[in-house]
Amino acid sequence: MNIEDFRNYCLSMDGVTEKTPFGKFARRYDTILVFYVRDHMFCLVDMDDFSSVSVKSTPEEVEMLRMAYSSVNNPLNQNLRYWVRLELDGDIADRDIYALVKRAYDIVKTKYTRKRKN
Repeated sequence: MNIEDFRNYCLSMDGVTEKTPFGKFARRYDTILVFYVRDHMFCLVDMDDFSSVSVKSTPEEVEMLRMAYSSVNNPLNQNLRYWVRLELDGDIADRDIYALVKRAYDIVKTKYTRKRKN
């Protein structure tokens, strides 16, 4: 997996945008690329050190993933509630990482989609 293929995958999902919002806090965060759906983060990576991917999850899935894979860790930013960091050189196959990114997208999109009135 490389950063361009990963970026293209994320941007191929409906309504996804990307930003580098953390550089305003400190210059060292200029390389954090964040993917959004409905103006809410679902995935982030470091463009200079593409060794992990952090994704949104659910409390139940966080525990399940930690039990299933040794390369699932806490996100670098501990303030991200219900997020996990997936190490790319670990025991998670690329197809599973892409599936977890899609799951993160679905979690956020569903949460922030307003219910239509009939």
